[in-house]
This record gives sequence, C-alpha cells and structure tokens, in this order.
Amino acid sequence: SRNLQWGDTTPQYVASTPADPGAGGDAATLTGSSNNDQLSRFAGFGIGLASLFTENVLAHPCIVFRRQCQVNYHARNYHLTPFTVISVMYNFSKTQGPKALWKGMGSTFIVQGITLGTEGIISETTPLPRELSHKWNPKQIGGHLLLKGLTHLIAMPFYSASLIETVQSEIIRDNAGILDCIKEGIGRVIGMGVPHSKRLLPLWTLAFPTILHGILHYVISSAIQKFVLIILRKKTPHSLPSDNSKSVQNMLDAYFPELIASFIANLCVDVLLFPLETVLHRLHIQGTRTIIDNTDLGYEVLPINTQYEGLRDCVNVIKKEEGVLGFYKGFGAVIVQYSLHAAVLQITKLIYSALLQNAA
Repeated sequence: SRNLQWGDTTPQYVASTPADPGAGGDAATLTGSSNNDQLSRFAGFGIGLASLFTENVLAHPCIVFRRQCQVNYHARNYHLTPFTVISVMYNFSKTQGPKALWKGMGSTFIVQGITLGTEGIISETTPLPRELSHKWNPKQIGGHLLLKGLTHLIAMPFYSASLIETVQSEIIRDNAGILDCIKEGIGRVIGMGVPHSKRLLPLWTLAFPTILHGILHYVISSAIQKFVLIILRKKTPHSLPSDNSKSVQNMLDAYFPELIASFIANLCVDVLLFPLETVLHRLHIQGTRTIIDNTDLGYEVLPINTQYEGLRDCVNVIKKEEGVLGFYKGFGAVIVQYSLHAAVLQITKLIYSALLQNAA
C-alpha cells in the first residue's frame, strides 16, 4: 500500500549518537539503536498492513455496491449520500447473506496480479521504463506512459470479467471458481466461453476508454501523491530528538506521510474520474447477459439491456436520460469507503503510538 514515487526511497529511522560516548555508552547506544530499528520495522509493517487490508478487503463491499449503482441505468435512487448506501447494503446482506457484498474479491486480486506481472514482463523485455528517475525527459515519460497503456490493454479482458463477478447478483450467480476470471478473460479474447448477446462491444471499442481511464488514474494520483508528500515532509522535522516519546512520534512520522499521501491521492482521483469510470463500466458490462441487484430496494434483480455504440454515445445517453448526476450514481459508497479508511488509519496510528510508547 506504500507507493513510492519517482526516485523516492523508503524512509528509515536512524538513532542519534551521543557526541562523546564512552565504552558503556557505546553498548547502550547500540542496544537502543537495535531496539529502535526493530520498533521502526514493526511500526512500518503494521501500519502498512492495516492500510493494505482496508484498501483491498474492508473497502470491497463499498466497491461492489458502487459498481452496481454505476451500471444500473434503471435506478431512481442515485445514492449520492452515504445514508441511503448503508441501508441498501444492509438489505443486500439480509436477503442474500454477507457474501453478497464480498463477491468478486478474489478476481480483483487476480487482475492486480496480472497487471503487475504484465508490467514487469514488458519492462524487462522492452526499453520502456517501469520507473522514472529524477533526471527524466519527455522520451522517458512517453515510454513510461506507453508501458502503462499496454499493461491496461492486456489486462482489459480480465478486468471486464472481474467487473462482471462483482456486479452479478448473488441470487442467480453460480459458485464461481477463483480462476474463472482468467478463463472468462481468455474466452472474451478468443470469442469463446459464456455466450453473449449481439450488443456486446468488441474489445477494440473498449480499448480507448480503458487505457484513457488507466493512464489518467495513474498520472493524477501520482501527481497528487507527490505534491502531498512534499508538503508533509516540509512540515516534518528532520532532526531526531533523543527523548523516547518524541522518537516514537518520529518513527510514526516516517511512515504515515506516504500513507496519508496515498490516501488523499486515491480519494481525489476516484472523485475526479468517477464519471469516466461510470461510462467505462457500462461499456464493459453491455451485452454480457449480466443480472444485477436492484439498488433502489436491496432485493429483486434487474437485467442490463443497454445499447450504447461507444464512449461518446454512452456519455450522451446518460446525460440525456439520467441527467448529469447520472454519472455519479453510487457516489455515496465512495464517501463510506474513504471514511472507513480514514478511521482505520487514525485508529491504527493511535494503537501503535500507545504500543511504541510503552515499548520505549
């Protein structure tokens, strides 16, 4: 969950050394340094794990509901606030069981793995840079963004299969295997597998909006994260005091800026790209014979029978039939998701502050 940006390195805690240590002082300093290093690693691992768990596990029900709202063109309730979101999510769990909001989580991990693996393979077999150094130039940036675009293009059919798993109603859904995402993705490429309707858009039609969304998401989030990190590090003192309580706080300050920067960047980019994501998901889901839950009531199911011809047509139809707010269906789930994430980060920081204070 800790995304290092261009040329950044993981901050390390270095214990201060007395100006004129004696023999006994050397031993005490080494022991204190070792303990502080262990505490630093413990704090960094625990805080990062809590953030990773929140982003990929606790937030998944919000992502499921948000996607169902985005593709539900029937919906009269747009769920722009968290209050209606929570009540309908409760109805889903009550009528279909808790697993109704955790569906497709395995496939999302698979898509992330495919994306990371594809990016690594392409960067190793081509001159396209995976990371940008401080001494970057326009050619390197172009190659780097081309790498990101190719990665999203290759992962696109698997992302489409994962999207279907997350929005498909649990009422009519078969017990899908964890590798069905890969099978359905390959089937989408070669034109085999589950039969689709004639309204299914070809992959080449989906390529542009998918790559556009992926690159914009990366560029905007990276820029915001870098900007927030610069501000936070200016506010964080670089000198390390010898007082234990301040040393503990310094350990936390070494790790939290990156998590806070990542949190703010993800929140901003999800808000800014929400309309484009709504259009993208509707294009991916069209013609797949997917049955979704009724997000107005929390029970019953609805078919997806859209007939968009492409990106521009989808934008025009949503604007005409559902209004501008139609692009923001399910936005309340984003508020719930990031409120939960912020709460977990704050609670984690308080817990580790207390634990490290006692250990110090």
